[in-house]
Amino acid sequence: MFVPNEFPLNGVIMSAPFMSLHRCFQRSAHFIVARRSLGSSSVSPPPLHRRILLFLTQRFYDVEMLFSWSSQLRRKRIQKKNVYYGYSQRHYGRNIAAAYYILSLKGGCRFVGQSKWFRADQRGKFNWDFLDHKDTPLEEISMNHTLINYTGLENLEGQRSLRTLSLRGCPEVDDWFLARLHMFQDSLEELDISYCPRITTGGLAALRNLKGLRRLDVSSLPGISSPGLVIILLEEMLPQCQITATGYDFNLSQGGGEGNQEQVQGER
Repeated sequence: MFVPNEFPLNGVIMSAPFMSLHRCFQRSAHFIVARRSLGSSSVSPPPLHRRILLFLTQRFYDVEMLFSWSSQLRRKRIQKKNVYYGYSQRHYGRNIAAAYYILSLKGGCRFVGQSKWFRADQRGKFNWDFLDHKDTPLEEISMNHTLINYTGLENLEGQRSLRTLSLRGCPEVDDWFLARLHMFQDSLEELDISYCPRITTGGLAALRNLKGLRRLDVSSLPGISSPGLVIILLEEMLPQCQITATGYDFNLSQGGGEGNQEQVQGER
């Protein structure tokens, strides 16, 4: 009597795994059919120029991220080169620490009363004999085409006998850097800031503090507008200074033609 009731129950229990497998096959079949229908659709691919734009758009973010990463690494490298040499100052004094900083940036320097220059070669190698001049301040410094910046200038603080400072072609020398040169106002006589791309007209105004300046080179500064007027202002601020300014087209860069030039000359 119970056999007919047991067969359906047993049948349901035994067929459950087969039902799950059957549903899985059904879903796979529906998915394959859907892919075939999309692949066989009559929609034409986008034009070539759209595909190119899509490709460039996808790659743009990768390139932008790469440039950002490269810029961050460069800034960190510059900060590391211009770190404050506090350890050297505590153990060897200001003069040795300043010379070590200069040579580490592949610059050059000369001590007071010495004819020998200490310079680093292209590989950054230099002579360690500068350690013998612990009690002798620096008189001349050449940092041409180095990565010296506003922060690194702190390593030169206390050089009260510095007469010559050459910063030709330094990419990190800016207006803030010039404003900090007032620390040399009692000794500095020659300054070369030519070919420094980040210097603007506003930064040159800070040179008025260098009353003892005798020679100033401001040649080929791309950040300066109206260089003729700027030279006149510098001559008024530093009347005892010989100013060199080459690499400018004064006729075109004045912005006002011959009439403005005559007016400026009349005001002088």
